[in-house]
Amino acid sequence: MLDVKDTAVTDDHADPVIGDPRAFAEKVAAWVPHDIVLKDAWFPLAHGFAVTEKPVRRAVYSQPYFLWREGGKAVAAECHPADGLTASKSAYTDAAGRYPVIEKYGYVWCWLGNPANAAPEHLPSLPYLPEDGGLPLHMLGTVRFDCTAPLSLENLIDLTHADFLHADVVGDEKMDKETVEVFHDTESITMVRTCVNKSVAPVMKLFGGVKSDVQQVRQVIRIYLRSHAAIAYGRFSPGDNVQLFHPCVPETRDRTRLDYTMNTSNVKKNNPFRYVMPKASYKVSRQDSSMTSPQSPRYMRPEKRKDLHSPLDEAGQKYRVLMLALAERQARGDFAHRDNVSADCSEIIGYQKP
Repeated sequence: MLDVKDTAVTDDHADPVIGDPRAFAEKVAAWVPHDIVLKDAWFPLAHGFAVTEKPVRRAVYSQPYFLWREGGKAVAAECHPADGLTASKSAYTDAAGRYPVIEKYGYVWCWLGNPANAAPEHLPSLPYLPEDGGLPLHMLGTVRFDCTAPLSLENLIDLTHADFLHADVVGDEKMDKETVEVFHDTESITMVRTCVNKSVAPVMKLFGGVKSDVQQVRQVIRIYLRSHAAIAYGRFSPGDNVQLFHPCVPETRDRTRLDYTMNTSNVKKNNPFRYVMPKASYKVSRQDSSMTSPQSPRYMRPEKRKDLHSPLDEAGQKYRVLMLALAERQARGDFAHRDNVSADCSEIIGYQKP
């Protein structure tokens, strides 16, 4: 039995997903994820430990970023420092060719957009990551997807896909009841899934010490649209909470970099789940990539097959429309942030701070 609810978080501006159903459907069908380029946003380009005195190269929408440290402080520039920092004509950097940088949550975040608009309040809220970083390396990792970043996130926002694609890790679709809620504003979308008596995830049986055959589960995916970044939070009873940061950095139109963090500090040190679960991301990402990589190029050429959706794909459809609304606003020259992404989202995701 499935219940679906939606809540729109609105301000003084028109809600882009509320309106004529036909117009909404047309927007969903017109989706070409490769065309989405969002600016005036912070992107987590590297784990803090990966940025040293030796420059490393990253990219956002093929825009080059070189990251290194000066006196321990992370900096970023359009050109390699060995080439010399000369006067820059880029709209994304200052006169010396440097980008705005913030180091928080264990990441080096770089701004893409007008440097004058870079502000800490546009950094997403990640309540279960320590602000100063410092998590052990076994909780961190990097994977890549051969697909466009919005497509990877559209796959992620549908939590039900895990029951089928990742059943060998997170458990199958067997349960007594589930309820799905979707919340959104102009800068984020959140899906909350509550499951009653759901089959226990194999990884929790094998490594987490869960003896029961069923769990009470509350899963949350929250996507910060501009930053192409998601937080995934799961509460499992019996079992341990799963606390994942899943940023999909759009390096190019067809290449996505995921420097993930899975904070398992809440799990007892003698429990193997604390060390094994972060590594599950490598297997899960390959399973996701097996689905999204073949899909990605189909949006770039004419297809006779329709892009079909079920009524249960509410979150995915609204994700599309919200992303398109942001892109359309920016095409008109409106880069303003209408909602506060840095506001503590603990309540909406159900996270209880220790």
